[in-house]
Amino acid sequence: MSFPTPTTKSVDYLKVYEPAEDSFLFLDMLEKDVSNIHFRFKSNYPAIVLEIGTGSGIVTTFVQQNILTGSQGLYLTTDLNIHACIASLETSKENGGCTYMDTLRASLATPLRPNIIDLLLFNPPYVPDEIVPTIPQTDDDDAWLDLALLGGSDGMEVTWKLLNELDSILSSRGAAYIIFCKRNKPESVAEIMQSRGWTATQIGERKAGWEVLSLWRFNR
Repeated sequence: MSFPTPTTKSVDYLKVYEPAEDSFLFLDMLEKDVSNIHFRFKSNYPAIVLEIGTGSGIVTTFVQQNILTGSQGLYLTTDLNIHACIASLETSKENGGCTYMDTLRASLATPLRPNIIDLLLFNPPYVPDEIVPTIPQTDDDDAWLDLALLGGSDGMEVTWKLLNELDSILSSRGAAYIIFCKRNKPESVAEIMQSRGWTATQIGERKAGWEVLSLWRFNR
């Protein structure tokens, strides 16, 4: 039986990225890998979960509801878009809430102490474009949605920033789940990360229109 998908009725999609094929691939592949997650975090103390670029908060809420429930997880979301930060809390509340959750307006994991994150979730701006958009100067700027989509010339500019920092973000038992599109050349990314001592595992992939999306797990 499939895990239920959280509702996101309270989210303003004029200001926040609307859940789409990549979001639902993320949920389905986390469900597919649930045994690995439970084995990794089977100790008595809760996993610290961070979703970067949270958008609507649907991924974090899905994990709260179905994978690391109750006091099994302490949850934090980050996003540069203040509307997304608020949306992540509203989506969690809309679906039953989580006592152990907060949000930060921030880039990636920059405000956090090193090596405290057990489970990292990231659906990055992976669409190739000439540049990564600049951060809008006002909260009501329509360009916030572009930040959620466009990832530079190969779609990897933001993702590489995170991958290059994983050593200082993840705990000793930590794992990062990251979405890629085919044009990001995820197999080549995996080879580079493996050369750095990481285990890179494709959890699954799916064709979405003209794009092929995949979710990968990186861990030591």
